[in-house]
Order: sequence, then structure tokens, then C-alpha cells
Amino acid sequence: FSAYGFGDYCFLVLLDQKEAEKRKGEAERMERDAELYNLRQQLQPHFLFNSLNSINALIGFKPELARTMIHQLSDFLRGTLRKDDQQKVTLTEELQHLNLYLEIEKVRFGHRLQTEVSCDKHCGEAIMPAMLLQPIVENAIKFGLYDTTGEVVVSIRGELENNYLVLMVQNPFDPQTSKPKQGTGFGLRGVQRRLYLLFARNDLIETHANDNIFTTIIKVPQA
Repeated sequence: FSAYGFGDYCFLVLLDQKEAEKRKGEAERMERDAELYNLRQQLQPHFLFNSLNSINALIGFKPELARTMIHQLSDFLRGTLRKDDQQKVTLTEELQHLNLYLEIEKVRFGHRLQTEVSCDKHCGEAIMPAMLLQPIVENAIKFGLYDTTGEVVVSIRGELENNYLVLMVQNPFDPQTSKPKQGTGFGLRGVQRRLYLLFARNDLIETHANDNIFTTIIKVPQA
């Protein structure tokens, strides 16, 4: 090779390498997006099945309540369809959408389900992945209410701490009938996987079971 010919050859090799890296990065991004989409789709059928069963049970003796639940379910699903897997929302927006879900569950469980939602005055505008809380709260309701006939309080709290939005969901549980293990439930596994795909970290969700209280803590990095 002449000096110029060798230089052109090296340039073409480097260009091919960059194109190959670009294609690989695009393929990995598409694979990640597909997995995020699949995680979201796996959550919906479970929730829809429970909601439709509840509506079916109400139609015969409480048709007005069944109609109300249908409207609530429609509003919730409409909001879900507007959100893609990569979309970021504020905590305030996330809680507004979560409230639609909670209203449906309160029709199902009546006075047995009570909720407490609080966040400090600074965290309402904190950014987080859309629909991150719903599967966690669904898990809390499942473990909190399914094995008891009494009233249960599910609490949701948010605060900003060291450049993280820290979200805590708590529910009581009966250790004799439901024994939650750390990280159990598809909802928790799905959220953990989603956080890893978005932030490349496995340490952003943790669970604890102490004094008959099951706690899930999520940390969302803030830019």
C-alpha cells in the first residue's frame, strides 16, 4: 500500500467497525424495548381478569356499581394505552393514574381497602418511569387483603433523598396464612427487571417483611 492507500484502508476498516457497533447498539436497544413491552403486557391480563370477574359478580345485584366500575376500568386502560414503555412522568402524574387503579380495587373490596398516599412537597415533580407503582401496589393489595376479612391499610409514600426518588409501599400481612418472601411475585420481578433495563442497576428495589408489615422500597435515580 502507498501511504495514502493504507490510510484509506484504515479509514474504511474504522468506518466498518463503527457501523457494526452502531448496528449492534440498535439491535440491543430494540431487544430491550421488546422486553420492556412484554413485561407491561404480562401485567395487564392478570388485572383485567380480576376486574372483569368483579364486574360480572356485581351485574346481578349491584348493576349501578358494575357500571361505575366499567367506566373506571375504561379510564384506567385509556391512560395505560397512552403511555409507552420508555415514557417518563412526574410522581404527581403517576399517582393520578394510580388513583384510577385504586378506585377500581376499592369497588372490588369495599371498605376493607383503605389507602394512605403521601409525598413531601418537593417530590411531586420528580421524574420516574410511567406505571411503575401499579404492579407494586397490586402486590400489596394481594398479600394484604386476600387472606383476611378485616380492614387493611395500604400506604404509599414518596420522598427525595440524595438524588433519588424513594418510593415506599407497605401492607400488613398475616404470617400464618401468607408468608411473603423477599422479591416474590411477578409484579416485583417485573419491576426489578424493568428498572435494570432502564438504569442498568439491580439495586433499585428491595423488600422487607418485619412485624407483620411487608415493605417494598424503590429508588428512582434523578438526573
